Amino acid sequence: MRDYTGRILSDQNQTETLLSVTVPADLAGARLDQALASLFPDYSRSRLQSWTRDGRVTVNGEPRRPRDKVALGDCLTLRAVSEEQVACVPQAIPLDLVFEDAHILVINKPADLVVHPAAGNPDGTLQNGLLYHDPTLSELPRAGIVHRLDKDTTGLMVVARTQAAFKRLVDAIAAREVHREYRALVVGGMPAGGTIDLPIGRHPTQRTRMAVNPLGKPSVTHFRVLEHFRGHTLLKVVLDTGRTHQIRVHMAHLRHPVFGDPVYGHRLRLPTGASESLKQMLRGFKRQALHAKRLQFDHPVEHRAMRFDCAIPPDMRALLDALAEDAAVHWPDADYDPVGFDDVAALDDDDWRDD
Repeated sequence: MRDYTGRILSDQNQTETLLSVTVPADLAGARLDQALASLFPDYSRSRLQSWTRDGRVTVNGEPRRPRDKVALGDCLTLRAVSEEQVACVPQAIPLDLVFEDAHILVINKPADLVVHPAAGNPDGTLQNGLLYHDPTLSELPRAGIVHRLDKDTTGLMVVARTQAAFKRLVDAIAAREVHREYRALVVGGMPAGGTIDLPIGRHPTQRTRMAVNPLGKPSVTHFRVLEHFRGHTLLKVVLDTGRTHQIRVHMAHLRHPVFGDPVYGHRLRLPTGASESLKQMLRGFKRQALHAKRLQFDHPVEHRAMRFDCAIPPDMRALLDALAEDAAVHWPDADYDPVGFDDVAALDDDDWRDD
């Protein structure tokens, strides 16, 4: 288990993680189990309810029932147990450090890097690399990682280096005080931006996938069109919430999946009349074209405004340049025509997200 400093303590082959967070304004008056599900998204609702009934959850130091209401400023403490936690050891994994001080790290994560160990990815993760870079991070939950990016999503992440910074960053994320801005290349022509306010939860039959689900957690995604291509659109995306696969699920629900998405996308679509070089580039891009470009937050200790930007990675940049060249050839007068594919995929019949 972990004591109040975050040190790992053994307890009959189990690992216990002590987590604490303050109830933000948007969850004031909610049921305890609903607040826990929102504030501790790494754990399922059923597991959180079970831990609450077992006394592993306290509100201001006192055990409560799952149906009890929480108030603004209440301190929720969770003693989360994992019997099969994968051991994480330091590994010399290169890190692209954008910023570093005594309290936080800001990292530009590359594609093909899992954030922390899990089934199927026991090592070679960002967490392993963080422990090599700074062994004292072993004193923090998940080596100070307070939010995640999918394996093949690139871009900015903030990592805590102290207990105080960890708690304040977790609270800031829960209170929606951390600004996260992405670039997403989606399939199809989107004429305008908008806001997607649809709950996300587990897919009812495919448990490794997420889906728009009326029983899921509130999820809000804002997007704006930055550039039109023939058959694709580049978007600026800003998150109010940070659900698992949120951008990918919301865009797929609009029938404009993130290009290259191996989970929520459809089979490849090639713009009519595309050059062979563009076709090869589209066929060769084997990940979702999604990049966390900007991160803004108040420093958790010094309380000064922090803003970080990182360039779109070379593979995605090359793809955007190729699409722009194709559009310049076929739309010499910059006319916008959102249709025109040689290969248009039908939607999956069992894909209930789009019902």
